[in-house]
Amino acid sequence: MNISCLTFLQVLLLLLSLLAQTNGQGLKLGFYDKTCPKAERIVKKSVLDAIKKDPTIGAPLLRMFFHDCFVRGCEGSVLLELKNKKDEKNAAPNLSLRGFEIIDRVKAALEKECQGVVSCSDVLALVARDAVVALNGPSWEVETGRRDGRVTNINEARANLPSPFDNITSLITRFRSKGLDKKDLVVLSGGHTVGHGHCPLITNRLYNFTGKGDSDPNLDTEYAANLRRRCKPTDTTTALEMDPGSFKTFDKSFFKLVSQRRGFFQSDAALLDNKETKSYVLKQTKSYGSTFFKDFGVSMVKMGRIGVLTGKAGEVRRKCRMVN
Repeated sequence: MNISCLTFLQVLLLLLSLLAQTNGQGLKLGFYDKTCPKAERIVKKSVLDAIKKDPTIGAPLLRMFFHDCFVRGCEGSVLLELKNKKDEKNAAPNLSLRGFEIIDRVKAALEKECQGVVSCSDVLALVARDAVVALNGPSWEVETGRRDGRVTNINEARANLPSPFDNITSLITRFRSKGLDKKDLVVLSGGHTVGHGHCPLITNRLYNFTGKGDSDPNLDTEYAANLRRRCKPTDTTTALEMDPGSFKTFDKSFFKLVSQRRGFFQSDAALLDNKETKSYVLKQTKSYGSTFFKDFGVSMVKMGRIGVLTGKAGEVRRKCRMVN
């Protein structure tokens, strides 16, 4: 009887230990430690090499993970391609995504090391973290164990991705539907500290905000004038720095810009329209006491849990652009 009780306690302790490492969705730190121990090092090296060649690719790699998680969850559907072009990649919000060839390169290196082990969805999560680190941003521990989905749908991308034209109410609703709160919203918006935005996404703020040929009153007038010099009403191609002066460095300067009414997107400016998100923006502008780097890692881990497939669900794709 004593031996049975001892055995039971040992099993119970083992289970509790496993639960401590694994969240309720089946993700855990170090998922590949035994099956592909070099996985994270391979990803990191590939990302560093890519950003060394092209420092502007870091922001798109981060954005790709965000766009994946908000549609069907973090299961790699943004990478899939369909012959009829009705995939997520061809949805309007995703047409400016780039860096897919880097994901292919990372995946190929992983397949060479340990075939059929590391999922494309985990590649996206790891690449996003390593891209931020390469841009002098924070690091965080990435939970892994995701499996890849087999479905991609252009209409789901259109319906689920937040828009740069969204007001604060729409943004809060969209994030809440994914299990993310107001703090996650404002923290993840801080990712706009790196990368570019294209003219078509802000021309309404510059030329015809209310249909009367006016500009957005929530946009700093000097900044608006500068943007108008670079973005003409018919310009569909010019890309502008969202965080002028440090668009290749992950820092907290985004929040200072927003506080000065110089947020690039309408959705950036909207962060000042809610008491909670505004308070966070202003807090990050202080010389001391910014929590953005720590908070960003926390929110990225939280976002990385959205709608994941684990266990026997989904598959581990051999090539990220197609199902097995």
